Amino acid sequence: MRNYEIMYILKADLNPEARGELINKLSEILTSNGATVNKVDESMGLRDLAYEIKKEKQGYYVVLNVTADEKATSEFSRLVKINPNVLRHIVLLLDE
Repeated sequence: MRNYEIMYILKADLNPEARGELINKLSEILTSNGATVNKVDESMGLRDLAYEIKKEKQGYYVVLNVTADEKATSEFSRLVKINPNVLRHIVLLLDE
């Protein structure tokens, strides 16, 4: 198991309840594949994007610190790419 940092940007027009459910659902993708979500950080919150992504000018940023194997992060990336409420994501392997 390795340490990863995952950042994703959600659509800004999601109401807080739907946004919370989506964040939990995305975390469950990782945990159901054997990962451990160590921290969920929403402190960046709603921000203006540097450029439009899928015709959106704002996005809600979420950062996860995760202990996982490559299978869990690959499945997360696959499912996030097809979710219409996620504008962008990145998975970074942290130095060990």
